[in-house]
Amino acid sequence: MSCFLCNSSLGKKLVMSVTGCCLVLFLLFHMSMNLVALISPEGYNAICAFLGANWYAVVATVGLAAFVVLHFVYALILTINNYRARGTQRYAVTANEPGVEWASKNMLVLGVIVVLGLGLHLVHFWSKMMLVELMGQHQNALGLDPTNGAVLVAYTFSKWYNVVLYIVWLAALWLHLNHGVWSMFQTVGWANDTWYPRLKCAAKVVSTLIILGFMAVVVAFFVCSLCGACPAAGCAGCGACH
Repeated sequence: MSCFLCNSSLGKKLVMSVTGCCLVLFLLFHMSMNLVALISPEGYNAICAFLGANWYAVVATVGLAAFVVLHFVYALILTINNYRARGTQRYAVTANEPGVEWASKNMLVLGVIVVLGLGLHLVHFWSKMMLVELMGQHQNALGLDPTNGAVLVAYTFSKWYNVVLYIVWLAALWLHLNHGVWSMFQTVGWANDTWYPRLKCAAKVVSTLIILGFMAVVVAFFVCSLCGACPAAGCAGCGACH
């Protein structure tokens, strides 16, 4: 079984499909969690405390990191193999349609942007929350409580350059998901004439909902920072957005 997953093209695509599915489910959860910050900063901070340096959160983080690494490494291997076999005809699909989408031919480029954005996200949040708790500290580099995620979100998205970077990242993630969500079903043989258009539509709906949810938090906190009405409880008091 391990040889099949490592050596065959179908096995590699299956690994990408499984890891991709897990990552999409995580994005849905993470997006839903972030939206809580707009409704109740206290509720969001309660979630942050629950998902802090607790053993189950650490185990889940390690597992998630493994999925990301596997997904990216296998994508790189498949791209190199496809390039050698077909030249510039990368990410060839079994279900044909008039005109191949740009995203389907540039998944690796989009994936690199997504990974770079993930690194930025880890610097902005994980390193100032879970990592700080794991190190046994009670304040992060900004002088904030690592469990006060609402204030950290407000501070991060009060900076216009962070907003621009996240919008670029989310745009790349949207394109990546548009192709990735339906292609993982295609890998298991669902890309027939009946299901192909349905999966394409479902992929666009799911990816759009995920990105709009993340985008809403970024834009809302930035706009609120401009008008001085920050949604994060206590933000004005600590001066994080000013």
